[in-house]
Amino acid sequence: MPQTERQDNDKTTPIVIVTGGSRGIGASLVERLHREGFGVLFTHAQSPQEAETLEQTFSDDGPVVRGLQCDVANPNASTCIFDAAEALGDPVALVNNAGITGGLGPLAELGDNELDRVIAVNLAAPARLCREAARRWQNHASRKSIVNISSVAARTGSPNEYVVYAATKAGLEALTRGLAKELAGANILVNAVSPGTTDTTLHARSGEPGRAKRIAEKIPLGRAGQPDEIANAIALLLSKETSYITGSVIEVTGGL
Repeated sequence: MPQTERQDNDKTTPIVIVTGGSRGIGASLVERLHREGFGVLFTHAQSPQEAETLEQTFSDDGPVVRGLQCDVANPNASTCIFDAAEALGDPVALVNNAGITGGLGPLAELGDNELDRVIAVNLAAPARLCREAARRWQNHASRKSIVNISSVAARTGSPNEYVVYAATKAGLEALTRGLAKELAGANILVNAVSPGTTDTTLHARSGEPGRAKRIAEKIPLGRAGQPDEIANAIALLLSKETSYITGSVIEVTGGL
């Protein structure tokens, strides 16, 4: 029987849920977690070809990697995502990585539909997924982990670019700190990683493909971060070496 079939049916396989995992930081994290021996269920909204390519990369060897197309902002998404992860193995971690900026520009130019969508994807969806994790994991003795992906924008406010995005990320950091205290007694660690400007397609999707290069001039290290550098920090928080870290926001910003 192929290795992937054995892993699919092995309920002891540790599974990490990664939202927004088909490209950028998410795809780099899927690759890193697979190397570390985790199975991965990753979600994507509208990138089936990229998701299929990522699945096929790991189809021949090692733990299972599966994509799930869904809108994380759907109120029912958290249940569907956790059910899909449990079908693959034992979910041990949740990484809330999916996020959108909305179009670049001052707040006065932001329409209601876009404003609602940014809040729904960046804050309401992670909150529902964290709630689902809390409900399913509180009676488990083994350690579980939640890592929320914030942004340096939570600290800078990102004026004249995307202040609502920045506000949602600040809210996500508050959720992280509060939930860490709520769930510490259940051996559920809750942390966040706050990337600085990272060289991904996020900038092109928000309307300025060259933004990472423009911002790089302001970064003390003189360059934008790479997706694998952010993934390394997330993987560290999921490792055995960080068993005494909870309620923390780890900045990976190149000194910004």
